[in-house]
Amino acid sequence: MEKARISKLGVPYLHLGKGEPLVLIHGLGEVKEGWRNQFELADQFELIIPDLRGHGECTKTEGISIPNFAADLIELLKELNIENAHILGLSMGGAVAQEIYRQAPHLCRSLMFVSTFHFFPKKLRSWLFKNRKEKFEAVTAAGKQEEFLGRMALYSWSKETRELFRHFFRPKQQIFLESLKNCLEVNNRTLLPKINVPTLIIGGQYDSVLPVWIQASMHKLIPHSEFIIMRNTGHLAKLEAKDRFNRLLRRFLNQQKTAV
Repeated sequence: MEKARISKLGVPYLHLGKGEPLVLIHGLGEVKEGWRNQFELADQFELIIPDLRGHGECTKTEGISIPNFAADLIELLKELNIENAHILGLSMGGAVAQEIYRQAPHLCRSLMFVSTFHFFPKKLRSWLFKNRKEKFEAVTAAGKQEEFLGRMALYSWSKETRELFRHFFRPKQQIFLESLKNCLEVNNRTLLPKINVPTLIIGGQYDSVLPVWIQASMHKLIPHSEFIIMRNTGHLAKLEAKDRFNRLLRRFLNQQKTAV
């Protein structure tokens, strides 16, 4: 396993491979090592894989917010002297990727939004937070956190997939709840139509965390975006359908090389 480095702002990150820079941003409660199935992309790309603030090995826990997550990664890219990069975000990481585009569009060579969201109606926000908070606290207290969240996130329930999920999904209760609250406040309905870089949107056919209609609505808002539904996957296609997922990323990324 590649040893993590630490940025000047205290962001732990994995840095491997050569080629065009590709940033992989994990989701809520995940850690950077959750991209292990995508390490093979290092044969073509320079991978930058961070732990978001408060997640994984990152000890910086104050100021949990989507804008601060994005600002941390913008500073990391500047520190690495990377002029622009392909930015991929999964779930909450997709909201962070959108925020990176808002704050520093010049840093984004292309965007990939996977099983993510851009907006929650106001009437749903308080209900969703209360509902998810109560369930999270209840299953944590009962010692059934991994099983409950795994069944929510995964479509396939194989031993291998469950083990990967257990190993790479490590939520810290307070950080998880603060991050969740910030996710529900995201409103990028006016931002998405302004995106003018190549954009790929991926949804999981059986995603019960962020249903595929959310990504479909994002596709309608982003001009010239590409939308793919990955069959027989849930919220974590990167684990459940590694080979299909990686081929899809390579195809999209290699198209950008051809376009240039």
